[in-house]
Amino acid sequence: MSLPVTLVQGAYIVAGLSFILALAGLSRHETARAGNRFGIIGMTIALVATILAATAGTSVSAGRVEVSTEGSGGFGLALILAAMGIGAVIGLDRAKKVEMTGMPELIAMLHSFVGLAAVLVGWNSSVEDTPYPVIHDVEVAIGVFIGAVTFTGSIVAFLKLSARIKSAPLMLPGRNWINLGAIAAFFVLTVVYVVMPADETMARRAVLVLITAVALALGWHLVASIGGGDMPVVVSMLNSYSGWAAAAAGFLLGNDLLIITGALVGSSGAYLSYIMCRAMNRSFISVIAGGFGVEAGTVAADVDYGEHREITAEGAAAMLTDARSVVITPGYGMAVAQAQYPVADLTRKLRERGIDVKFAIHPVAGRLPGHMNVLLAEAKVPYDIVLEMDEVNDDLKDVDVVLVIGANDTVNPAASEDPTSPIAGMPVVRVWEAANVIVFKRSMATGYAGVQNPLFFKENSQMLFGDAKDRVEDIIKAL
Repeated sequence: MSLPVTLVQGAYIVAGLSFILALAGLSRHETARAGNRFGIIGMTIALVATILAATAGTSVSAGRVEVSTEGSGGFGLALILAAMGIGAVIGLDRAKKVEMTGMPELIAMLHSFVGLAAVLVGWNSSVEDTPYPVIHDVEVAIGVFIGAVTFTGSIVAFLKLSARIKSAPLMLPGRNWINLGAIAAFFVLTVVYVVMPADETMARRAVLVLITAVALALGWHLVASIGGGDMPVVVSMLNSYSGWAAAAAGFLLGNDLLIITGALVGSSGAYLSYIMCRAMNRSFISVIAGGFGVEAGTVAADVDYGEHREITAEGAAAMLTDARSVVITPGYGMAVAQAQYPVADLTRKLRERGIDVKFAIHPVAGRLPGHMNVLLAEAKVPYDIVLEMDEVNDDLKDVDVVLVIGANDTVNPAASEDPTSPIAGMPVVRVWEAANVIVFKRSMATGYAGVQNPLFFKENSQMLFGDAKDRVEDIIKAL
């Protein structure tokens, strides 16, 4: 059979536009579902068009690509469909089993697959003949480098997010110089690889091995040097890296759609990381360089904050009943306890009593961008009462009660009051300015960044210990 070239090109254009519409839709709660559908449509079109193009014959004439369903073309199509089938089975299984709390590490692992694919494409392309060897060799080196950095960096992020390794940053002596040295080594090795004669096959492969090894080590060290409190930004940045890795693979494969898609993911991920860095008072350049979470020599101060006070669910219900305004600040603990549904129910009951209820969402609440927003949308919390940190902070001094549900580092006063704190300078939700604060927590343990929170010991704060879902349900019963 035959397939017009213009049909493949047109399919790529439609798929690219669908991806753009998907990004636009996902930027707002109200249009997120439509954005997700556009993404599914675009990916379906992209897969069908790419499979047909990939299994096409080598001859192109009269504006048509001859597609072979026999011989090597048919065998290649069978391999592609088999690989897709295996991937689909694994993907569907993981999608059904993964909890929302496990989504960050799943996303990190998916980023690692993109990075590994870019490395394999680069190595495979390195043995191809091309009329532009210099440009091709540069593409190979860059593609392998970006892919390898994404691969190991994403693996470390997965291990940290899933608590398989400690979230504390790896503080090697001169770690910034290590990163800069690795980047300098990459540039030198790339030049060597490009100028080396094509017939010196073994030597060229050895140089490419060195480029891969340097990139793998750099990716590991970049993310290992970052503290747990900054991991949401890391996930966003790795998303950007995976996009650029896909774009590099697109150049090597000559696939325009992969270039477009990779550029969209890379640029949008980088912009999201930039927004989050501004929200956290971090340097965007430092994010790219790695090790931006904790400055060398900065340690948490060992301070005796006194004794904390406790409150019961009944006491919390009485306090809420007398309140005129309530702000709820969720964190990763709410996700772990799957408390979003009773929190939504509590919100409805309070609003029915005429109490003004709002949510204050920190930009890095949870362990990936938008984590809390997704949970609240899932529980049908009205979009118009879910506000960003900057929209709420100035009004907290007039709020009667703040419920801190599973949040820790994002409401820590040490960020603004203690210059020796590892999270010093990071903007936080200033919940302590409210008249009363009730902190839902399982214990007095520190948060993901490993930093003690003086909020727990303030005079206007009280601790409500236990599973967040159970405690919220107890409050609802008491109401």
